[in-house]
Amino acid sequence: MDLLDRMLHHDQWATTMYLEKSRDLSDAQLDQTFDIGQTTLRDTFDHLIATINFWTQQMIGQPAPPDREGTPSIVELIERHNRNYALFADAARKAQDEGRLDDTFVDHFGYTQSIGSTIPHVILHNALHRSEARHILERLGVADLWDGDPQEWEHMTGRIDATRRASDGGQAAGD
Repeated sequence: MDLLDRMLHHDQWATTMYLEKSRDLSDAQLDQTFDIGQTTLRDTFDHLIATINFWTQQMIGQPAPPDREGTPSIVELIERHNRNYALFADAARKAQDEGRLDDTFVDHFGYTQSIGSTIPHVILHNALHRSEARHILERLGVADLWDGDPQEWEHMTGRIDATRRASDGGQAAGD
């Protein structure tokens, strides 16, 4: 797995983890206002997910998607996130595989952007809003919130054997 794949897999996993933690929240909790993010958990997730789609469309030369309407449920947000992230990850991998990371496009403000800087822009934008979502979830009393960092991702998804420690020479317990 190369660095881009690690970043993409972690980014999708971390957002999905917080969306899943939000499944049992009421509409009132999802729409409770806070002094962070897009002011509500639902709007913070909605913004994060829409932004993935927005920049993906820009990277592949398609017009910006229309503004979002309505109040999506967590299930709808999860579905949109999965769909939008798959398109983003495919576009990022394709650009890397085809050697097009330095290719440019003109964004919605009329500025020239490279595909290679837009990919980490999206990932870092997601991390920013995930930290806000985590803060809101914590304030709503949701328990067992992981930080969602890449090292946790490796352990939580089994990419790294969590039983191995440097203090035992990298040997798993019982080796």
